[in-house]
Amino acid sequence: MENLIELLKKIITNVLTALYQPFWFAVILTVFLLFFYLYAYKPIDTGKGIRAAFRAWWQEFRTSLFFRKLFLLTFFTVMILFQTLINRNMWINPLSDIMGGWWIWHTAADGTVTLTTECFENIVLMLPFTALLLWTVAEKIFCGRKITFGRCVWISTKTAFLFSLAIEFLQLFLRLGTFQLSDLFYNTLGGVLGGMIYWICWKIRGKKQKTGK
Repeated sequence: MENLIELLKKIITNVLTALYQPFWFAVILTVFLLFFYLYAYKPIDTGKGIRAAFRAWWQEFRTSLFFRKLFLLTFFTVMILFQTLINRNMWINPLSDIMGGWWIWHTAADGTVTLTTECFENIVLMLPFTALLLWTVAEKIFCGRKITFGRCVWISTKTAFLFSLAIEFLQLFLRLGTFQLSDLFYNTLGGVLGGMIYWICWKIRGKKQKTGK
């Protein structure tokens, strides 16, 4: 029992550390990127100074639910890119470990067994992305079609797989990290779980609206 508690403690600590490291960088970059969004779609206060720009940004954040959704989606996208591309060291051979690690225990060449939480980190990294993507642009994604469990799973699977595949190929060509099939699998799994969570929340919300609660 003590070993299980210690194992869970290490997993939670490593996952939270991986999320905490890029937090403030992601916040600052997200605020900056959404200035471009306002400039492109709502250029009312263009050319009136930095104070007017910040007031317009804050006013939009306070009054627009879509803008807040877009903030969260952009924030988690930056978090993913920070962990997978921006904050990575150069690798001489990005194909040195193409299969990657498939579980929490990693056996080195000398037989040493160490605990790794990469599989959980990859799941947690992509899970909010697909949930927030569906939440933010559901109208455009479903195009008036009924939101079903199958459609949510299919869209989230396809999105997470293609996004993760693009990241893995960028890591390969830019020599930032290693190309690993296990990362592709666990990222896609996280995306699928995100789609399921969105569908569950959508169903709960629909029931509440029907009952008037």
